[in-house]
Amino acid sequence: MGDLLSWLFSFFLLVAVLEHYNCNYLLQLMCLADLEYDYVNPYDSASRINRVVVPEFALQGALCFLHLVTGHWLMFLICLPYLYYNIKVYTDRCHLVDVTEIFNQLPWDKKVRLYKLGYLVILLAFSIFWMVWSIVDE
Repeated sequence: MGDLLSWLFSFFLLVAVLEHYNCNYLLQLMCLADLEYDYVNPYDSASRINRVVVPEFALQGALCFLHLVTGHWLMFLICLPYLYYNIKVYTDRCHLVDVTEIFNQLPWDKKVRLYKLGYLVILLAFSIFWMVWSIVDE
């Protein structure tokens, strides 16, 4: 029963990450699209995007730590590259959108956000699979 509870907690944490990311992802894409079509100034767009980056990193780190603590080694290894990327971006101080360089980084930022969303959807599929597997196994 403990394994099932840890999978459920992991699932809800991953859904929280996805919900936080999807809501903010849509906000970020709308900000980038508005910036691309010159509907909003770069400072407003950058401040909206930068406000949600660190909570996303913290939620993903908590999810990876949860998999490590509960002994779900495969899921921990699957989460590890994304966590490494977040840590590398944060330590290089590239996690915030620069107001002066936002127009140059616009296509790259869109691609990165799409890749992150795809990665999180794959994590959700694996989490659902392992949760159902643990239910059937018990």
